[in-house]
Amino acid sequence: MVIGGAGVDALAADGGIVTIRPVRADDRKALERLYDDASPESLRLRFFAVPGSGALAAEVDRLCRPESDRHLAVLAVEGGRLVGVAAAERTDDTGPRAEFSLFVADAHRGRGIGTLLLEHLAARACRRGITELVGEVLPDNFAMLRTARDLSAHAWSRFDDGVIDVGLATAGDEAAESAVDQRDRTAEQASLRALLCPASVAVVGAGHRPGGVGHETARALRAYGFTGALYAVNRSGAPVADIPVYRSVRRLPAPIDLMVIAVPADQVAAVLADGATVGVRAAVVLSAGFGEAGPDGLRRQRELVRLAREHGIRLVGPNCVGVINTDPRVRLDASFAPAAPVPGGLAVAAQSGAVGIALLDDAARAGHGISTFVSLGNKADVSGNDLIAYWYDDPATQAVALYLESFGNPRKFARTVRALARRKPVLALKAGRSAAGRRAGASHTAAAAAPDATVDALFAQAGVVRPESLGDLLDAARMLTGQPLPTGRRLAVVGNAGGLNILAADAAEAAGLTLTGEDNPADLGAGAPPADFAEAAAAVAGRGAADMLLLIVVATRANRPAEIMAALGAVVDEHPDLAVAAVLIGGADARLGEHGADARLGERGADARLGKRGAPVYGTPERAVRALAAAAEYAEWRRQPLGRRPELSGIDTSTARTIVDLALAEGGGWQDYQTTAALLTAYGIGILPGVVARTAGEAAAAANRLGYPVVLKSADPQLVHKTDRGGVRLNLGGPAAVRHAFAPVAAAGQRAAGVLVQQQAIAPVELVAGIAHDPQFGSVVLLGLGGVQTDLLGDRQLRLVPMTDLDAGRMWRELRAAPLLTGYRGAPPVDTDALEDLLLRLGRLAEDLPEVAELDLNPVLAGPDGVVAVDAKLRLAPVGAEPDPLLRRLSAAEPPGKEQPCPVARSS
Repeated sequence: MVIGGAGVDALAADGGIVTIRPVRADDRKALERLYDDASPESLRLRFFAVPGSGALAAEVDRLCRPESDRHLAVLAVEGGRLVGVAAAERTDDTGPRAEFSLFVADAHRGRGIGTLLLEHLAARACRRGITELVGEVLPDNFAMLRTARDLSAHAWSRFDDGVIDVGLATAGDEAAESAVDQRDRTAEQASLRALLCPASVAVVGAGHRPGGVGHETARALRAYGFTGALYAVNRSGAPVADIPVYRSVRRLPAPIDLMVIAVPADQVAAVLADGATVGVRAAVVLSAGFGEAGPDGLRRQRELVRLAREHGIRLVGPNCVGVINTDPRVRLDASFAPAAPVPGGLAVAAQSGAVGIALLDDAARAGHGISTFVSLGNKADVSGNDLIAYWYDDPATQAVALYLESFGNPRKFARTVRALARRKPVLALKAGRSAAGRRAGASHTAAAAAPDATVDALFAQAGVVRPESLGDLLDAARMLTGQPLPTGRRLAVVGNAGGLNILAADAAEAAGLTLTGEDNPADLGAGAPPADFAEAAAAVAGRGAADMLLLIVVATRANRPAEIMAALGAVVDEHPDLAVAAVLIGGADARLGEHGADARLGERGADARLGKRGAPVYGTPERAVRALAAAAEYAEWRRQPLGRRPELSGIDTSTARTIVDLALAEGGGWQDYQTTAALLTAYGIGILPGVVARTAGEAAAAANRLGYPVVLKSADPQLVHKTDRGGVRLNLGGPAAVRHAFAPVAAAGQRAAGVLVQQQAIAPVELVAGIAHDPQFGSVVLLGLGGVQTDLLGDRQLRLVPMTDLDAGRMWRELRAAPLLTGYRGAPPVDTDALEDLLLRLGRLAEDLPEVAELDLNPVLAGPDGVVAVDAKLRLAPVGAEPDPLLRRLSAAEPPGKEQPCPVARSS
């Protein structure tokens, strides 16, 4: 959502789609109607008495005032009708408190709309520097009291003079965010049930001739055995695969849960509108010609979304392949993919239809089952975030694979996918690695926080496995679905081919795995009989010296690969807690017997599954090792605690906000030293004192006060890379040296800006730290090796905000130069506690002030006595098309933990 701009869509618990947006002047009549339609009791609870027409007119006037630091108002709209409004009025011009009010239409109470409005209002208030919302509630207004309690575990209330005062913090704490996410998931699961577990499906555009998208999708639904009521719609009324056919959507027997649309793009909107008349709750638009097809297509797509919102319909696509649910109670193949998968534990969402088909093909070839598959297409409505919420509690889904080309709301993705990854492995292939680049004139921090690096940071913090390629994603998915996680990084290799064993060892070292023991890899020789192979594998598995076991089998005319694989399958099943992968080469025709499956030689080698538990079998050692390494990395992340957002003392948010607002009022952009230092000081971030001098005499006088030796730097805020332009002079030991250096240093930038004079400081290690703000991902914090080595060595770490205490510690430990911070070759160790405190303060600054577009502290001197920034560059910019961190797509009134089983489909 754009703050102060368009709305964000949300879902009530019953699946109705609600739009939350700021109040506008033209909402006056709708607000008047909201209060006119209210019962006297509702008005009494809101206004403490039944107000007259004059009082209501004054309330509408208040709500319609333009948004400002003193006044905020948001409303909820469903199907073009206003269903609720919330507002806040600051109690004084700059104070941290605001009085809030909330009103929801009588017919729409109990749906979570009030909670949703307060969430959005609190988020907007927080951005305005308001830290607490307070209000008065009548003791018998139980619904309002419950809403406040549900919104935050730290809401307070007290009884005074016949009313209850209520207070809510605007900055969401972990408990509050967890409660919101739980409500989100509950509502999301309810809204997607008609899509993935429909009791009835109609395919519109299912012609009678084979080969058409609609025809083939209808046939797929019938062939896969959809358990509900199935219908087809075409103008001729010609039969399709023994499916009842209707000439128009309006003639379908209501209700229809899911409508699959395969008509020309210019007809889709009319079909969707007709679907609303027969109760359609979800739609899959297979048709192309929308957002991907230029301005006209984009207009069609927007109209489609508008219709879906108006009628409460969840929409997949357009321009997609379809959806699949292998649940035996549903058996939904509403797609034109070439083959339906077998049931299994991997859920797939793909923004590209071709990539989605590739994933399905690999699953079929490897005997790897799928729980659900969604081709997202243009992501006009249903997105990866929505599906992540759905899969969180889906018992059929054991792991999730995502192919993404864009993020709709990266901050929500980071939060929700991290929660999912704590329960189930998540793999994501994000396209566009090659698009990462540097902006000319950017600070070191902004240049380092290129899009792909930011995605890496997002995935690393959220525990998402990011394979390098589609093939690696497919391989890792097989290792992470239904298999035990490695308990560490120790790998044992048992094989009958010495050369392949060596390749496996090389790949393991490159992937960060450790081969323990002297006889590892264990080479049994090509002629090893099945019993010897199984005995060796069992010995290694039973020894407990390895966290993972890799079995390598090469088939020859002199051995019996099928019997070897069967024997190894029995060993695998005897050790259900050990992560195992196998490699089978040359066994294309092998039948693996009772304990295995068919092994077929495809483009990527022999793919099969081993043992009753289905341990994956790969075509090369490198593929198997990379899959094991991905599993080990994910398991290691899941074992680590998430950390917490620590309390930071000495932060003056009010002063910082004033500094930023004043600077933006003057145009923003690169800021002078005084502004930069003041902002850092407000967040308790140490910066070396300095004096700006505009003449050589002033510079010499400042140097005398500060003490020699001194450093002169250009004070021009526009000059980013000062050293490259001759804008820095070091080791100036007296007034004459300062006077002599003044002119060339000042000339490196705008001469009128003068120079910055600082006492020269040294420390064992120079670092760079900073903030860069991305309009999609939000802000990232950077730490790296500093000084002139920053760009040369590229040794740096990124983290998205909000940051935890453990994030700060991991940042410096994951640097290649980390030994320099802990006392390399006898050097004194750096005060890493102070370094972590600096990073956390930068994270909090970035979180509170997204207007900080770039902040570059380079160098940061780190030593035994602490850390201090020597130079700082700050660029401020208004926040534009930036998603608010607390704006969410969902809300729900269903109690947390309430089980929502997939409904039993009706028989056709």
